[in-house]
Amino acid sequence: MAKPLMAKATAVWLVDNTMISFKQIGDFVGMHELEIQGIADGEVAVGVKGFDPVANNQLTQEEIDKAEASPMHKLRLKFNPAAAGEEKRRGPRYTPLSKRQDRPNSILWLVKFHPELSDGQIAKLVGTTKPTIQSIRERTHWNISNMQPIDPVALGLCKQSELDAVVQKAAAAKAAEGGVMSDDERRKLVSTEQSLEMDAEPKMPSGIEGLEAFTLGGNPADDKPKEEDPIVDADSFFNLPSGGEDDEDEEEGRF
Repeated sequence: MAKPLMAKATAVWLVDNTMISFKQIGDFVGMHELEIQGIADGEVAVGVKGFDPVANNQLTQEEIDKAEASPMHKLRLKFNPAAAGEEKRRGPRYTPLSKRQDRPNSILWLVKFHPELSDGQIAKLVGTTKPTIQSIRERTHWNISNMQPIDPVALGLCKQSELDAVVQKAAAAKAAEGGVMSDDERRKLVSTEQSLEMDAEPKMPSGIEGLEAFTLGGNPADDKPKEEDPIVDADSFFNLPSGGEDDEDEEEGRF
């Protein structure tokens, strides 16, 4: 359903000049009933000047009268023949000038962490062109050495819900193809809420990779002394010769 121009100002005018219920006004301008009540209480839209929808050819007085007579009547926007057949202009997403310099970093993040996304999906998500995406994929971009992957949601280039919708669409396409996905790929192809609910995959610390077959400690049974092992004393350990009578005579002959 089409909404009137300057919806909040139109709601202010309807609250001040008609007896239409808050629910009817909210449905007409696309606002919640409690917001309309806040306007009536002076807590919402403070300082907003009312916008007359009748004088601006958006609503007829007959339509207002019907709404005042029946609380179940829904206000309808006045038909404008000049707008008939007009389609919304399609094009790339507009990106503010202050954020355009961060757009290549967001493309690099999407290419790195979501390689299943097509160039068209990335272009629509962050508002860029396919040649730019291709140059980043092939690492031929003129500033590729200074680029860092940054989440486009953190940069404000798209909403988390939009990113999740595109990722879920890619997940459905992957499942339709029947491809086998690893745990890492499966995490990339689900929304952020779903991935946070998954159990963490146990991983081997990088410092001891390749030592899975070894244990950090020895077998406790090996530490116990064996009964058949001989008891080693200091003399036998150093293999000292035992003294005899010849040695004593030799010592006495020196003197």
